Amino acid sequence: MRIAQLARIQLSPDETAQTQKELNDILGLMARLRAVDTEGVEPMAHPLSAHQDIELRLREDVAAATLTESERAELMANAPAQADGLFLVPTVIE
Repeated sequence: MRIAQLARIQLSPDETAQTQKELNDILGLMARLRAVDTEGVEPMAHPLSAHQDIELRLREDVAAATLTESERAELMANAPAQADGLFLVPTVIE
């Protein structure tokens, strides 16, 4: 199964059949949802907003400088790979 190969997981023949059935069920559900007429329906910011007032707690997405060298070292300790204080990540787009 190509999806298992892309996900880098190994499936037995039984697992492949079960996974294929589950994925087909999900795709079928998506097709049913896509067929629903949503003309004139306002999108909701939160699933409960139809029943109660919901205030989203969002913050500004701004970069903040580290204040101390120890703070930077603590943050960089989580990096699997780093160089010159930067996180190194594998190339995703070739």
